Amino acid sequence: MLPTTALLLGLTGTVLGFHVCQLIADEVSFVTDVYYPGSSSYVADNEHYATSSSQVSKCSVEPGSAEDVGIILGILGKTKTPFGIKGGGHSANLGFSSTTGVQIAMARFNEVTYESATQTAVIGAGNIWDDVYEILNAQGVNVVGVRESGVGVAGLILGGGYSYLSNQYGLALDNVVAYELVAPNTTVVTVTEESDPDLFFSLKGGFNNYGIVTRFTLKAYPQGAVWGGAASYNASYISAFNAASVKFCSEVADPKAAMIMAYVYVSGQELLSTLMFYDGPTPPDGIFDDFLAIPAFTQDVATRSFFDLINSTSHGAAGHRIVINHIPTLEYSESFIEGIADELNFWGPTLSTHGALSVTYAVEPFLPSLLTHAPAGSSAYPSSRDHVVFPTAVVLQWVSESEDDVFHDAARQTAEKLGVEGESIYPDYAIYDTPVVDMFGEEGVKRMEATRKRVDPYGVMLLTGGFKV
Repeated sequence: MLPTTALLLGLTGTVLGFHVCQLIADEVSFVTDVYYPGSSSYVADNEHYATSSSQVSKCSVEPGSAEDVGIILGILGKTKTPFGIKGGGHSANLGFSSTTGVQIAMARFNEVTYESATQTAVIGAGNIWDDVYEILNAQGVNVVGVRESGVGVAGLILGGGYSYLSNQYGLALDNVVAYELVAPNTTVVTVTEESDPDLFFSLKGGFNNYGIVTRFTLKAYPQGAVWGGAASYNASYISAFNAASVKFCSEVADPKAAMIMAYVYVSGQELLSTLMFYDGPTPPDGIFDDFLAIPAFTQDVATRSFFDLINSTSHGAAGHRIVINHIPTLEYSESFIEGIADELNFWGPTLSTHGALSVTYAVEPFLPSLLTHAPAGSSAYPSSRDHVVFPTAVVLQWVSESEDDVFHDAARQTAEKLGVEGESIYPDYAIYDTPVVDMFGEEGVKRMEATRKRVDPYGVMLLTGGFKV
């Protein structure tokens, strides 16, 4: 027989596993379900884009209301049970949205509602961006979100949010009007700049340190047809590709234009690729001409809806071990681009001997005005808005768990070699052991820590993973 609810709640840390799962099942309403190993829902709730991010939980819970999230948090806090919070499951860091305790899967928080009167969109934390874009596309509007298919809403917004629309409107976190938050004391609160400035600041980059966000209210903007898509090139064209990349990064000032240039080592060879974007049906002459002039072996560039553009792109095949790290970059100069090519030439063959599936460096240019769309000191990330630090990324994929340390070390070494020391690390790209001060700065961490101690005095959110302040 399971212990009674009263007995369970009287314990201080000795209750583990299935007893807590059963207690949750007993206490929540009919809109919430608890699943156990062996069920397809349990598998889906625990599954992550990267196999290296998945863990085997005691059970999974799919809450269907914010009130039930509060009940769940209350039980987990009182029993000191580790837990994970999964939105889209795209985190590359083990334990950041997974757990060996109780897995909370936010999939039922899938609301997407456009409110024309306020020109805002209310978006549930369990959504994938593809679904958000598809629903808003029918309304003729858009929000600042992810640039590739398959990524979850919550992680991107809570960790920053660089977007094709960022040159025009700022980061995703700059566009949050309100958060619906289930606080560690189990109450459901709406957090705005006016209601709680410190908490509002801290949620903008601070991930899950302050409770569980169930809904975001974002600024919405009119959205028509866009132009863009992906193209891939043989490495024999690297000189032309490098020159086009440097020219775009240094000369293109149109805020409607955006790109990602990728340098990839896969299957024993180097490849070059781009994601091109223009917020309009046809880009002006001269913006992408140099890339379009390079013979491509694959190309899918067209005028289409924003949803169709995102739906046509992806990170590649899921189901592998992955590590991502941010390379803080101040300038995409010719020497920096050549440095990336040199690093690829080294790490591609080197890591192939350890079972690498791919080695990728992503160049992500933005305009110098990127961070002026929100006031200084308005968000935990970036720690300074004085200048833009580009979110250059290194992404490594491999097969065997026994090689994890090799790939993690490689991600650190190449970021240290190419990156600018002392600049803000982008939380959504940061490797798991990145110090929080490197993301938020000393003053930001002090403010975030004080806020966490106020809203979570008993450390409930310390029972889950992620970057902790």
